[in-house]
Amino acid sequence: MLLFRWIVLLLLLGAAVSFAFYAGTGQPRFKRWGLLTLKWVLLAGFGFFAVLILQRLA
Repeated sequence: MLLFRWIVLLLLLGAAVSFAFYAGTGQPRFKRWGLLTLKWVLLAGFGFFAVLILQRLA
């Protein structure tokens, strides 16, 4: 559980850094990396919470 939290935190921080680089340089590759990272972190988080909810129901 603690490991998952740290991984999500670091990936969100990486997405924020990518968006900061995009704001600073204007290069669209940083925006693309930031959105891709954010998308997968959100999907993993939703999956994680879905598993927790299913465990509570069972």
